[in-house]
Amino acid sequence: MVWFGPVELLERIAAHPVAIEVASLAALGLGLLALHLLTRRILVRWIEKWVLRSSTRWDDALHDEEVFDRLIALLPAILGWYGVRLLPGISETVQIVGGRLALAMMVLFGGRAVIALLSAANDIYAENPENRDRPVKGYLQVVQIIVGVIMGVLILAILLDRSPVIFLSGLGAMTAVLLLIFRDTILSLVASVQITGNDMVRVGDWIEMPQYGADGDVIDVALHTVKVQNWDKTITTIPTHRLISDPFKNWRFMSLSGGRRIKRSMFIEMSSVRFLEPEEIERFRSFALIDDYLDAKTREIDTDNQGRTGDTNLNPNIRRLTNLGTFRAYVEQYLKSHPQIHATGMTLIVRQLAAGSEGIPLEIYCFTKTTDWAAYEGIQSDLFDHFFAIAPDFGLRMFQSPSGADVRALSSSD
Repeated sequence: MVWFGPVELLERIAAHPVAIEVASLAALGLGLLALHLLTRRILVRWIEKWVLRSSTRWDDALHDEEVFDRLIALLPAILGWYGVRLLPGISETVQIVGGRLALAMMVLFGGRAVIALLSAANDIYAENPENRDRPVKGYLQVVQIIVGVIMGVLILAILLDRSPVIFLSGLGAMTAVLLLIFRDTILSLVASVQITGNDMVRVGDWIEMPQYGADGDVIDVALHTVKVQNWDKTITTIPTHRLISDPFKNWRFMSLSGGRRIKRSMFIEMSSVRFLEPEEIERFRSFALIDDYLDAKTREIDTDNQGRTGDTNLNPNIRRLTNLGTFRAYVEQYLKSHPQIHATGMTLIVRQLAAGSEGIPLEIYCFTKTTDWAAYEGIQSDLFDHFFAIAPDFGLRMFQSPSGADVRALSSSD
């Protein structure tokens, strides 16, 4: 094997122009690689320390989205663009090709830095509690897509040495294809504008969309999707445009109203409904909640009966109080006096619905003073516990389909 000294090696390389170009490009490439590693090791770590010491939030968002990393990556590309022209023995063709590659890398890293900057801007915007009701993530994602398209067009124009206008004019012929490809994006963009403009959905809203199995809190509103964390902690992803085309229920306004509706019926067994005897009416006067009701209703009935013809000693010829009507009045007064029920300002009704095979529905329609789910369920349960327990005092029975115990009781009585 023949060994050459440094001088002899340089002389042999100088005798071959191609070898000079290869050696120069290799040296430039190694230098740029070393610069890239050095800047990431020194500058990035210095920026991380600066971010940790800073008390502001914006620099944390820029660091988390790697904006600084992508900007630092621009430095080797810029030096490569200048350096390829200063290398000795480099042909004009290599200078042009190398310059184009370096310029394309500058556009690539710069575009990625802009995209990351938009993501950081969304993070900073969302940090403000006042802005959480007006998300801009969908709009920023559209801008990111536009930046990505422009970046791709510029890179192609640089590498092929053509004007970007040529590529942009060629997009006109591809409109139908682009509309097909970006159909969901266009629909989602229109939907995002409508959702934001009409204030239909915000992050933190409780929504129900049974067709997608969604029932929980909205945790993210993006361009293409809306993420809902269901009550079982699963995540349902809904296409944004579906919130415009499909129906859904938003419980936000219930929370804002300060009251949550109770709408539930008690089913009264028909055979237990009857007229009240005078002694029963006197006994019910000890119920403070319906004392005034009994006085007013008794006077009304007595006045009405005085104007009637026929034998007033017969029940069919006169009006009388019923145990079901008195119980309904008791339930209404109980709700009005309850400290956790809205007695004024919100609807409070105790009404009798059409009788059916399950008895006579006595529906309670009112609103609690809290919207907290657990507290609401507790109030509702306490109310109906009381009503079920007090109903026998009025001579009423709740309807219940015969169970195995009922069948055994009938068999043993025989």
